[in-house]
Amino acid sequence: MDIGQKLKTARINCDLTQEFVAEKIGVSRQTISNWENNKTYPDIVSVIALSDLYSVSLDSLLKEDKKMVEYLEESTNIVKSKQKLSKLMIILSYMIIWAVSLLVFWSVSEVDAAVYSILVLWLILPAVTLVTAALIGRNFESNKKWLWIIFFGVMYMLSEYLSFSLANMVTFNKMNDPNFSCLIAGCVFSAVGMAIGHLVKSRKNKTIDENKTDL
Repeated sequence: MDIGQKLKTARINCDLTQEFVAEKIGVSRQTISNWENNKTYPDIVSVIALSDLYSVSLDSLLKEDKKMVEYLEESTNIVKSKQKLSKLMIILSYMIIWAVSLLVFWSVSEVDAAVYSILVLWLILPAVTLVTAALIGRNFESNKKWLWIIFFGVMYMLSEYLSFSLANMVTFNKMNDPNFSCLIAGCVFSAVGMAIGHLVKSRKNKTIDENKTDL
């Protein structure tokens, strides 16, 4: 028996209408009809929701339906690929903005130190760090994501060291130590952003769990 017939049988056994099921899992009635008639396949999240709603095990729904299993494997791989690309774009976007900020410092003649410091070091980079860290906190799964706080701290310190400090060293031919207060500031900015992203993700997961309970 294919999954469409299993879903239809399970729904009828529970004495539920397609409209009721559609409302419960957040899809249209036509979508439920398409699933039951094998015109389309439900995604893994919907399969789990239907499994809970009908009190039928996932193994029972997926057993012996090779096409459905292949579809879920393919869709899962696509989702994973998109997630990896999304994570890469988050980091790449930050690195581009960071590099451009340094390029502006060295390419624009007679840069106003005060204006650059306020705009770049205390407005643009902190804001970009905060947003990027929040996205990492929301989208990255591993607990190792918190190590990115150190990364952002180092990058913020380098932004000052490779601009003002380096210019000073070139002018006076004197070696300066990195400004570790910038390291701390960068860590603080990123830690706040990471915490915000993590809280948003936790709240979203809590909402999903509550919806599953309602089912």
